Amino acid sequence: MPTTLITGGNRGIGRELVEQYANDGWNVITTARDQRDIADLNRIDNVEAHRLDVAEENEIDRFVGELGDEPIDVFINNAGMYGPRTPKRDEWLELMNVNVIAPTLLAQRLKDKVAASEQKKMAVVTSKMGSIADNGSGGSIPYRSSKAAVNAAWKSLALDYKDDGISAVMLHPGWVQTDMGGPNALIDTATSASGMREQIEQTSLDNTGRFVDYAGKKIPW
Repeated sequence: MPTTLITGGNRGIGRELVEQYANDGWNVITTARDQRDIADLNRIDNVEAHRLDVAEENEIDRFVGELGDEPIDVFINNAGMYGPRTPKRDEWLELMNVNVIAPTLLAQRLKDKVAASEQKKMAVVTSKMGSIADNGSGGSIPYRSSKAAVNAAWKSLALDYKDDGISAVMLHPGWVQTDMGGPNALIDTATSASGMREQIEQTSLDNTGRFVDYAGKKIPW
């Protein structure tokens, strides 16, 4: 069966993605920071959970080293944070580290493992709040800037990795009923996760570098 690697699989959309892929028989590698979450995830059939704090580069190197030579068909960077609503230097830098630098470094470190697989796909869970054209309300400057930046980085990855047979997609999960989205959000995690899985399935070298939502709607840059 194919293998997927999903960061931040301990809660919300990440947990739903882990469970859906595992229930469909995929080999699932996932990450969390807390040992209790790791133990909980390891109780799910077909799931192998590792500790990873994506904010630490040495942690990324250690984690990738633990994976061995197993090919990864689909890498999904789900781990992320909302951060401060108003710009504060230290918190903003932390946000950029987690939401932009970590996903891109992970994609670079995992490139050979993805290229060695059959499906050769990468996806990053981003947000339409990273769309400059769609911003009609302002606010949330740190979060918006982090998502715009990760979109720019992964658009370049999609172009850079095309010759290696790797396709990539930037996914807006929708307004989802999670700790971040709140109880008034429009869709549940199952709807978001299943929709994003469908978009990953539809991703190919012909459409690599797309920025779309969970239902496939194109989002302007």
